[in-house]
Parts: sequence; C-alpha cells; structure tokens
Amino acid sequence: MITIIHGSDITKSRTFYIDTRQKFENPDIFDGEKIDYDTLFQTLEGNSLFTNQRHVFIENFISKTKSNSNEFKQIVEYLNSNKDFEIVFWEDKELTKGQAAAFKNVSLQLFNYPQILFTFLDSIKPNNISSVKLFHDLQNTMETELIFYMLVRQFRLLLAVTSTGSQNIDETKRLATWQSSKLKSQAQYFGEEKLIKAYKRFYKMDYETKYGLTSLSLTSAIDIFLIDL
Repeated sequence: MITIIHGSDITKSRTFYIDTRQKFENPDIFDGEKIDYDTLFQTLEGNSLFTNQRHVFIENFISKTKSNSNEFKQIVEYLNSNKDFEIVFWEDKELTKGQAAAFKNVSLQLFNYPQILFTFLDSIKPNNISSVKLFHDLQNTMETELIFYMLVRQFRLLLAVTSTGSQNIDETKRLATWQSSKLKSQAQYFGEEKLIKAYKRFYKMDYETKYGLTSLSLTSAIDIFLIDL
C-alpha cells in the first residue's frame, strides 16, 4: 500500500509521519531527492527474499522530482505494480492533484493549516482592528507560538517582495504569481521602512518573551503589535 503524507502544516504532518515510522522495526528511509530506481528496487526485492517486512519511507520525492523524468516514471510504475510493499511518502508541502494522481490505490493524509490563518495574515494592515479578533479566533485551533512564526514569515515575505527587497530568498522563489501579487498589494499598505521596523520588532518580542525580560505574554505582545500598526 502507498501512503502519502503531505500538507502545509509541516509540524502535524511530520509528527504523523514519525509516529507511523516508529511502528515498524528497522524501516528503510530514503531522501527522495537522492533516491534512484535501482536502489529502491534492490531494497524492496532484497527484503522480499529474506523477510516479510517491506516498509519503506521516502521523504520529499514526489514534490521535488520532475514528474516527466525517467527516474520518476520508473519508480511510480514499479510501486503501482507491486501491492505487497508498504511505502510511505512524506512531502513538506501540499501536493497538486496531478502529483497525487500519479499513484494508484493510495491513502492520502493531508495536514493543512486552517483557512482562518490565511484570512488573518491577509487582514494585517495599518488601522485594521479586525486582525486582533481573527488572531484570537485562530488561537482556538493553533498554538500562539506557531501563529507568531507564521506572522514573522508573512512580514519576511512582504519585505522580500517590495521594490528593493531581496527577491532571492527561497520562499519567494516558490510563490505562485497570484501569491506574489497579493503580497505586493499588502506590502503597499506599509512601505519598506515600516516593514523593516516591524521585522526588527519581532526579534525583540521573541527575545524578551523567550528570556522572561517582559511582563507581557506572547499573546499580549502580538495584540499590541497589531493595534500599533
């Protein structure tokens, strides 16, 4: 059987993946960006000769390998034709329908962030008090520390897509055109100078909260940050 664990919530998907992997003794684990057909074939066929245990875990193969490459086609065709093997893929992002459809008889385990997270991040702009309410609603489904991480990431992206911002960070390279356009529109509410100040403020918030140098909780610090925009 083939299982694919994927989605934008890497923390939950990775936890599920590790928990699944730990159920088996001495599983074979491969880096999907380096694995080749011959290695996989020898591993699975060799295991089948000496043991009934055929558990293989492959990380970041589907999303990082070109689907039109011979290596990808060979591996997919081989796995689809062998139902006796237990193959688990873990991908650090959500796969497209086309990527997932390449495999037959597959069990898809999708772990995505709640939609309200993206509504919250998109709502952040000066003098928009509704973002505070969205932040507190979001806390019902996500840990404050993770929300803070995504908030920092959002401002890093906003800074990166400004006219003089660095376009070379890995995260901006992976953005779709519509995502980049949305970020540019949001960045215009701030301007580069204000974005830089906000980003520096995150560092201070994180440092003071982590080392107990403030009486404010992380929740209160984020509240004040959003109100002060």
